[in-house]
Amino acid sequence: MRQPDWASAFPETRHLLRVVAADSARRTDAVVFSHASAAVLRELPLFRFQPGAVHVAGLHTDGVARTGPLVRHHEVAVPESDRDVVDGIPCTTLERTVFDLIRTTPRETAVAIADAALRLIAYNSGDRTYDEVAADTWRARLHLRIARSTGARGIRQARWIAAFADGRAQLPGESVSRLYLSDLGFAPPRLQVPFPGPNGELLAIDFGLDDVGAWGEFDGEGKYFDPSILGSQTTRQTFAKEKEREDWIRGRSSRRFVRWGMPHIATPAALSQRLSLFGLTPTR
Repeated sequence: MRQPDWASAFPETRHLLRVVAADSARRTDAVVFSHASAAVLRELPLFRFQPGAVHVAGLHTDGVARTGPLVRHHEVAVPESDRDVVDGIPCTTLERTVFDLIRTTPRETAVAIADAALRLIAYNSGDRTYDEVAADTWRARLHLRIARSTGARGIRQARWIAAFADGRAQLPGESVSRLYLSDLGFAPPRLQVPFPGPNGELLAIDFGLDDVGAWGEFDGEGKYFDPSILGSQTTRQTFAKEKEREDWIRGRSSRRFVRWGMPHIATPAALSQRLSLFGLTPTR
């Protein structure tokens, strides 16, 4: 990858390239890629987290598992039930990867990872449905793993994140928004709320802030400017379409409609300030 491309790539992309390079030195299956390195293989987000070294786990080492600034070896047992292969590269299973990361990363990163994992498990993008049974079953297994690891690093945070996670969150920014809404004292919002559109279609609203009688939308950084998201529409057309959608929802529901973006989830206080401009303050 050329230097300009490397500099502009997402942190997850850069780390994935490091994982692929490290895998080329692997001689056996003595170790598997773990933690953040397993996460990028599974396309889980590493929101506000720079993984640095490639992570591998296993009791023994091989060519890839040398200690130093580029590779970190976790000398722990990885049973067969926790081993998987993604695109030919051995790594920890989704459940084990999430367990390792929600204990050891900042809360914002941990919530984004757990939400994204549950979305893989339970969300059907074809018909936009969420399988509560599948989500609860997977969550129960994660809770059981956590219960068996009492005393391990970060278990208290892991227990809370596992209970809080929701696969209906589409983006890390939505996950962190939900986390900060909880911190600020707002009631748990409904996520991806279906709302009848003007032509009989179903619209989806990011947050139903029912305790304050409002709708909330998180606008990701690429929504209006990223060609891969815009498709055939221009930025101006996307702005206009969003304005029409917002006007329709506001008019038909008689609710306030509040938007926020990345700058507004820099901290809980930043989100609080944004919401207060619209008269939204927690009721508890």
